[in-house]
Amino acid sequence: MDLVIGNATAITMNAKREVIRDAEVVIQGDRIVRVAPGKRGGKTGTRRTIDAQGQLVLPGLIHSHLHACQTLCRNHADGMELLDWLRDRIWPFEALHDAASLRASADVTFLECIRSGATAVLDMGTVRHYDSVFESARDSGIRLVGGKCMMDAGQGVPAGLRESTEGSLAESLRLIEKWHGSEGDRLRYALAPRFVLSCTEGLLRKVQALARERGVRIHTHASENATECDVVREKTGMDNVSYFHHLGLLGTHTTLAHCVWLTAEEQRLLRESGTRVAHCPSANFKLASGTAKVPELLKQGIVVGLGADGAPCNNNLDIFLELRLAALIHLPRGGPTSMSAMQALEMATLNGAKALGLEGEIGCLEEGARADVITVDLSRAHATPSSGDAVSTLVYSGQSQDVRDVVVNGQVLMRNRRLMQVDEAAILAAARAHSARLVSQLD
Repeated sequence: MDLVIGNATAITMNAKREVIRDAEVVIQGDRIVRVAPGKRGGKTGTRRTIDAQGQLVLPGLIHSHLHACQTLCRNHADGMELLDWLRDRIWPFEALHDAASLRASADVTFLECIRSGATAVLDMGTVRHYDSVFESARDSGIRLVGGKCMMDAGQGVPAGLRESTEGSLAESLRLIEKWHGSEGDRLRYALAPRFVLSCTEGLLRKVQALARERGVRIHTHASENATECDVVREKTGMDNVSYFHHLGLLGTHTTLAHCVWLTAEEQRLLRESGTRVAHCPSANFKLASGTAKVPELLKQGIVVGLGADGAPCNNNLDIFLELRLAALIHLPRGGPTSMSAMQALEMATLNGAKALGLEGEIGCLEEGARADVITVDLSRAHATPSSGDAVSTLVYSGQSQDVRDVVVNGQVLMRNRRLMQVDEAAILAAARAHSARLVSQLD
């Protein structure tokens, strides 16, 4: 059965960046088969239709860096810098998770993502129980590239997160074999060593080998905080990205979150290796980490996606907020043309697809792409009147509450703001109950 979204303005994000008025997007199975103006004849009885009159239709937005395991600690970790935040609040919290609480955390995470127009995420879990995150993504319908956190070293790591090198690799391999490519390839695995300070060199070398052997991504953090960078230099004698290069971890199959404090040499290594970067503006602000030099990275051809990071350092997972911030925060330093609305949207779509290893599959509306599509209604007061530039209006005036319909892999997950596959009230109740239980053990 086809799904037809009609009468909308299509922001295609295709090679020509076409914006098509009065467009029709035709979906067959899990693929887009047509994006064009006007209507196509056919048997209406074989079609589902969404009349998006006066709305935008565009590729689903993409989180290039997320921690679904942290959402139940939302609003409980304020006023701290990165290393203290991790050791004093986040690691102890993550260590308390059981399978049920992690499922509740993932459920509310993916609920928030879908409601705000995100159709795909690159997620880093806690050390244990990552099956729960995949189960949540399976049932919610969202597209997930994710993996368990890997931590075989580190100062201040609680007992619940400590693991051996071989144990970490064995559990990651088990998860790869169970989940990678499942649900019609909607779920994929990414090896997720947390960062240099919580991983031995031996683990990182084996991650590099396993990623290439199994064809999975590497997802880690780099150069988020100035103090972190100093400690990495003390430990390794190198900067973060240079150390990863030394170990062979860089490449188009790797996504590094943050990259706020990069040297010129590290930028060169990213550029020449094709390594992807995930920009997380809200999290970098809240943890006082700094502002990544994204316009400079983009000018060099470095692929930069967009992410919310974790709810305790954000404190929400609204991709529209990250989109607006990414378009604005670089302008005071670089000037009013240093970041355009289109560049920001590219970060949340095309570049996000590359950060997940799904370029050509998602992030655009064109024939053959996966049917990950959203509609956005910008008719309310905060977006009225429109400039006539659909991309500018979306980026600067759009809000997550404007998202009306969400389709992933051809399946309708939200229709006219009503969730189709999950019980929102039950998810929120479970999240509150499990959060109260876990947070009470921290205090």
